[in-house]
Amino acid sequence: MPAANDMQTMLVQFLPLIGLVVLFYFLMIRPQQTRMKAHQAMLASIKRGDNVVLSSGVHGKIVRVEDADVGVEIATGVTVKVRKGMISEVQARGAPAPANDAKT
Repeated sequence: MPAANDMQTMLVQFLPLIGLVVLFYFLMIRPQQTRMKAHQAMLASIKRGDNVVLSSGVHGKIVRVEDADVGVEIATGVTVKVRKGMISEVQARGAPAPANDAKT
């Protein structure tokens, strides 16, 4: 019966490692996958006229949508071509600007 005892000892030693892998999956991998799916759905739904924020922090308005690229107007008459993946946030068309609380 020593072989069965050795097998139990080995299982008890690996049980915390297996528990850490399961914990890592639920705390790190699964939430990242859901964020990635939401970001992909957001990028698939962009349309002309949407206000966007790029990953660099530049705000602009979508003027052209292509397969992998979009044209973003960052100033009047200034249009840049960016990859869709560089869009970090899409705001609804005609979204109000945030209020400035600074009193002058």
